[in-house]
Amino acid sequence: MTETLYSTETRLKTAARDHLWMHFSPQPQSYEELPMIVRGDGAYVYDDAGRKYLDGLAGLFVVQVGHGRTELGEVMARQASELAFFPLWSYANKPAAALAERLAHLAPGDLNKVFFTNSGSEAVESAWKLAKQYFRLMGKPQKHKVLSRTTAYHGTTHGALSITGIPELKHDFEPLVPSTHRVPNTNFYRAEHYPDDIVAFGLWAADQIEAQILAEGPESVAAVFLEPVQNAGGCFPPPPGYFERVRQICDQYDVLLVSDEVICAFGRLGTYFGAEKFGYTPDIIICAKGLTSGYAPMGAMIASDRLFEPFASGKSFFKHGYTFGGHPVAAAVAMANLDIFERENINENVLDREALFRSTLEKLLDLPLVGDVRGDGYFYGIELVKDKGTKETFTPEESQRILKTFLSKQLFENGLYCRADDRGDPVIQLSPPLIVGESEFNEMEQILRATLTAAESLL
Repeated sequence: MTETLYSTETRLKTAARDHLWMHFSPQPQSYEELPMIVRGDGAYVYDDAGRKYLDGLAGLFVVQVGHGRTELGEVMARQASELAFFPLWSYANKPAAALAERLAHLAPGDLNKVFFTNSGSEAVESAWKLAKQYFRLMGKPQKHKVLSRTTAYHGTTHGALSITGIPELKHDFEPLVPSTHRVPNTNFYRAEHYPDDIVAFGLWAADQIEAQILAEGPESVAAVFLEPVQNAGGCFPPPPGYFERVRQICDQYDVLLVSDEVICAFGRLGTYFGAEKFGYTPDIIICAKGLTSGYAPMGAMIASDRLFEPFASGKSFFKHGYTFGGHPVAAAVAMANLDIFERENINENVLDREALFRSTLEKLLDLPLVGDVRGDGYFYGIELVKDKGTKETFTPEESQRILKTFLSKQLFENGLYCRADDRGDPVIQLSPPLIVGESEFNEMEQILRATLTAAESLL
């Protein structure tokens, strides 16, 4: 059966059309319209026709050290031949233990306890469940509510989707988990409060968290979930002083600060964790994606010693887990991935080049469609507008026509894989492998310039 299935590329595309359920995508109606990616090498991927594409999104904010790292595949093969799987349910394995120790040393403050998951969504679920059980054990069972920011994306499982602040992603799955509430995000480009003072705007946004805690009742709020740089909506960095004020608020009202670093960890901002980049220490870090550079699925929740304290005596235990959490093959490749970070100075290279990446993308501000370029490290959003003077955005019909119908396909056809997104205001997101430099920056800018110029005629 296998030999027959792989006999022709056409057969595989037909199989994908007929049997492979695509994620977050309309199902293709013909095999001709379905791209088939067959290999990757460094910052590039190739399709079944031999066409080459610059991976401007690192897969999906994932492939930090680039494609085609045979050494990572060899590590996985060696580990699988020794111990392919055993659960962490009362048993440890060597790669998971070593990785937990390494992550504890890399994480800020006293975040020393590592709970492994298989994805970012599972890490979000784990953090919310830990917050609820922790406060129950501390005699505060009424503390169960969660705050998160508008337009923020935190995952697809029911709990994570409930925390997500994008209404159109949620409607089809309601009723969701109750007890989640929204606070403003840090989109300074669209600021209505203090639009000319980014510091004052950031403090205002942070103070809205306090206002929401007080509105709900501090005795009922367990945690606030925040990304260092918010992904959905187009890469909103935190204003100066924002996280310092949020930390003060959380401490004052005994609310856990959860740093959702599924995207921002492992070099995306030039540091192992985004909290380090912006100078704050959360109570929990959740991460995934770049932990293994995508060579195996893995995520983690890293919690403070304080949160582990009620479980330390063994009288209580965290009533939660996953079959494949701490998978030995995934943990082994994560260790090898972090070895590459150290050996090749991945974080330092991002910090050295981030200003050049920004300045290269900012060249696009001379285009009529480009209203804003924002982000940090190797993580940027380009907001598109109808009118730069008024910041008028697209209508839903224009967004569909320009972003989804034209830009998504045309950028790919022109050799750049990235994301054209309208969860919030219309943006193009760029998050390339962390190994790229000036030549790839220029290639991205040139493809974007040509494609955005062509898109102007669609307005």
